[in-house]
Amino acid sequence: MHSIDIAVFAIYMVAVLAVGFYFLRKNTGSEDYYLGGRKMSYPHIGLSVVATDVGGGFSIGLGGLGFVMGVAGSWMLFTGLIGAWLAAVFLIPLVKPLADKHSFYTMPELFGYFFNSKVAIAAGVISAVGYLGFTSSQILAGAVLASSTFEQVSLDTALWVMGFIIVVYTVAGGIKAVIYTDTAQWILLLSGLIFIGLPLSYQAVGGYEAIVATVEPEFLSLANVSWQQIVNWGVTIIPIWFVGMTLYQRIYASKSVKDAKKAWYMAGLFEWPIMAFMGVLLGLFARVAAEQGMFAYMGFAGVEDIHQEQGLPLLLRTVLPVGLMGLMMAAYFSAIMSTADSCLVAASGNVTGDLLRKWLGLDMSDSKLIRISQVVTLLLGIVALLLATVMETVLDLMLHSYAVMVSGLLVPVIGALYWQKSSSAGALSAMASGGAVTLLLTIMSYSDDFGLPYGLDPIIFGLAAAVLAFISVSLVRPDFNEKSLR
Repeated sequence: MHSIDIAVFAIYMVAVLAVGFYFLRKNTGSEDYYLGGRKMSYPHIGLSVVATDVGGGFSIGLGGLGFVMGVAGSWMLFTGLIGAWLAAVFLIPLVKPLADKHSFYTMPELFGYFFNSKVAIAAGVISAVGYLGFTSSQILAGAVLASSTFEQVSLDTALWVMGFIIVVYTVAGGIKAVIYTDTAQWILLLSGLIFIGLPLSYQAVGGYEAIVATVEPEFLSLANVSWQQIVNWGVTIIPIWFVGMTLYQRIYASKSVKDAKKAWYMAGLFEWPIMAFMGVLLGLFARVAAEQGMFAYMGFAGVEDIHQEQGLPLLLRTVLPVGLMGLMMAAYFSAIMSTADSCLVAASGNVTGDLLRKWLGLDMSDSKLIRISQVVTLLLGIVALLLATVMETVLDLMLHSYAVMVSGLLVPVIGALYWQKSSSAGALSAMASGGAVTLLLTIMSYSDDFGLPYGLDPIIFGLAAAVLAFISVSLVRPDFNEKSLR
């Protein structure tokens, strides 16, 4: 990378860190640190939601899907559109008024309201673990991008550098820094893709005729996906809109129910078709470039030598001119940070708000709580960084993290809101059985001798186990849920 590009990129990273330290001085209490004072407008919330959900990790993952399956990979984010709109209709109108009335900070506090403290603690642990994994996936995405772009930077070095920037920025600024910079960062990524990445890459590979002549026809077909894959994506991604701590924080931070719903509708449209097709098209262009031998100068003779998530950064490194390369890298890194910082704040909120402050009964002043929150955020960031060093594929790590949260939390959430006979014992059994089945089957699926029926994802069987456990135990051990909103 040229020195001009490095300078552009470095200036951007310094600016992001400066924003974090600016809000370090502006945060007046824990409500400011985690929820932005509950006064955030819907444009900021909407762009922050899509920046968090899609971000750089999914952008790199979508590029990988475009590289191996073409435009049909865009269906993965169609599930994001469905999830966002379903949550706007069925979740936000119930949750937002409760959050305002009872001053909720975290998603597990909803469990504490409907069930008991044990259920809330279990939900906090599951959410924290899931978001640690998700934070790790974003650090890994940044490292993959950096190591594929900067010739002198190894993957390990990139991991530590990205981890340091993300953790320090998030520790300092809290949710205000996260949401306000998410807006700018996501606009930067969108503009970079529309005006730089896509047109220059399309031109570099030779346009439509060259694409058609180079790749197999199925790469240009939306039907190049199995029904099992659609089901697996849907069951993994749609429910996250009902259990994601980052999303609950933004519901709580919104000015009103109306603002929150607008934000969710906006986020859904940005996920699909906008980001979905831009991501997979860049991956497809990278596939064409690899087939044409454009990466041979870097030692990659053909497609078989390239990891699917390397294709996109290799393409950008090859086709972008001096100056624009730095801007495009800043755009991608900003999107990665948008997701990583949100997930880290979410995990920190679970540990500080659900485990330390509320459920362990630690009595702390607001100023002391902010300092403890920052220490917890730092420690969790270090753990996430260490986890990233042992994973290889960004998309797998993201989807596994989703699966942990969905299989453990979805059934109790739906039961709490819509089934009066739901009980605390039923919720705990659903969390334990759903999470255990999903985790066990996921571990077993790495064996060549093991396969699930019809190629379905472990989370489907985990959710089935959670439903059975929740209903049966709630009926056997009832504690009538008078707070059900059904």
